[in-house]
Amino acid sequence: MAKRFSAALAAGLLVTALAACGSTEETPAASGSAPAPDTGTTVTMWTRAATQAQSQRLVDAYNASHKNQVKLTVIPIDNYQPRIAAAAGAGQLPDIFAADVIFVPNYTSQGLYLDITDRIAQLPFKDSLAASHMKLGTYEGKMYTLPHTLDLSVWFWNKDLYEKAGLDPEKGPTTLKEFAEQATTVQEKLGKDGKVHGTFFGGNCGGCYVFTFWPSVWAAGGQVMDELGTKSLVNQSPMTDVFAIYKDMYDRGLSGPTTKEEQGATWTGFFPKGEIGVMPMPSTTLGGMPADMNIGVAPIAGPDGGESTFVGGDSVGISATTKNADAAWDFLTWTVSDEAQVEVMAKNKDVLARTDLSNNKYSAADPRVVLINSLVAKGQTPYAPRFGQTFNDPQGPWLRFAREAVFGDPAKLAELNVAVEKSLVQ
Repeated sequence: MAKRFSAALAAGLLVTALAACGSTEETPAASGSAPAPDTGTTVTMWTRAATQAQSQRLVDAYNASHKNQVKLTVIPIDNYQPRIAAAAGAGQLPDIFAADVIFVPNYTSQGLYLDITDRIAQLPFKDSLAASHMKLGTYEGKMYTLPHTLDLSVWFWNKDLYEKAGLDPEKGPTTLKEFAEQATTVQEKLGKDGKVHGTFFGGNCGGCYVFTFWPSVWAAGGQVMDELGTKSLVNQSPMTDVFAIYKDMYDRGLSGPTTKEEQGATWTGFFPKGEIGVMPMPSTTLGGMPADMNIGVAPIAGPDGGESTFVGGDSVGISATTKNADAAWDFLTWTVSDEAQVEVMAKNKDVLARTDLSNNKYSAADPRVVLINSLVAKGQTPYAPRFGQTFNDPQGPWLRFAREAVFGDPAKLAELNVAVEKSLVQ
């Protein structure tokens, strides 16, 4: 999760690379000369290491049941964006490539994906595809990507620690204020030995703040930016209210001792050890939790209620220069089919790309998974052309802003917000 947020997009390199791609209207795929589906065509696909497990499962299942074959290449997260840019410049993009959904607008706006608007329109379940992913894959009214993998932010609470602390283990927080109250109780009742803490968060990780704090803003009916992603709203309520609650928890010693230094690499590692009462977590970590650990899952709420989530993960599209558009589309449509979504994704407790399948036979066995799947329709994925340099870059203005809000002087936020907004429009 931390790695997902670690690098800013090499936009300048992509601009240069695009010149070498040529017009997509002149590619064989666009002229209709691509081979027919499932005739034994091999297509190439790239994905980030962050989604390797899910991508590999989908590819393996498809290859086992089709004449067409997908050759998957997994690329280290930090190398992924430069690799895409270099391949675009050399005219050597794979037939299919996935991308962190937050960076998809950079690729669509620079013509690296094939327009698949007409193909998507023919899908009978098109209106059930994850709305946030579809929104960021749309550029100037045309659609270029489908949801590939989804990762949502939720609240986990440790039911065993809650019971030991005298809390009702079946009642997690429904507001951010309740979150703080329950974290306080765990800390006061169980934290004397220094091993158990009320909560934890990534205090030196810009992407962690985005993933776990912003949903509380959305749940409260607020926004962090305007729709164009060029005006920052993080210096006003409800963002400042959310920061104030977390600052109070930190000041009162409710969070783990390494909270302030946590850069994201290990921020999800403390809860599985049974050391944390309640904290925001990626939904994808649920399947990897200890089998004997009693965990509750709740939607992230605002200070006084509401529900939301950060809909992260990857989208996937067909490269603009492919010669195998039909075969590539055959794979893409299969990945969002009932078979793939239920028998591959749901079977492994992954979040589904389709809201109409959220209560399937596998998910129904675990109410927590049903809850997580239901949040896809309530969550958001923010759009900003300069998202990476502003919010993900550890040297960017957002991390300075967030750390001042939680560990420093909130009176400086108006000044620091100027730098955030300047970065959004540079």
